[in-house]
Amino acid sequence: MVRLMWPRVDGMRALELGTRGELRDRLNALVLAGKKTATTGLLAEYVEGTEGLEFVGERLGLLGNDGHRIATVEVTGVRLAAFADVAWDHAVSEGEGDASLEEWKSGHSLFWSSVGTPVGQDTMLVCLRFRLADS
Repeated sequence: MVRLMWPRVDGMRALELGTRGELRDRLNALVLAGKKTATTGLLAEYVEGTEGLEFVGERLGLLGNDGHRIATVEVTGVRLAAFADVAWDHAVSEGEGDASLEEWKSGHSLFWSSVGTPVGQDTMLVCLRFRLADS
C-alpha cells in the first residue's frame, strides 16, 4: 500500500501549514485574515509521498492543530522554482512579514533545517498560491 503524504478531509486533500502548535495557529490565522495567500513546500516531499502537485482550481481543506478542517482554500497558482529563484512577490504573498527576500530565505532555510530537511540554492520548491474559499 502506498502511503499518501497529505491526509484527506471532507473529500479533499488537506493543507497543513508549518508544524503543529503555535506556528500552525499563527499561519492559519494569517490565512483566515486574508494576509497569507501563498505557501512553499519541498518538491522532494511530493516525490517521497508519491503525491501529485496541486492544480489551479483544486480545493484544499486547511487543517488546525486538531486535524479538523477550519477553512477551505482554492489553489490559484502552482509554480516550481529552485530555492535561489523564489520571487519576492511569492515571499510577500506568504504574509509572514518578511522585510526582504533574504529574510524570507533565511527563515525558510532555518525552518526546513529544524525539521530535518536542509535546503540548498538548487533545492526545488513548490510555490503554491491560494485564496480563502467558501466552504
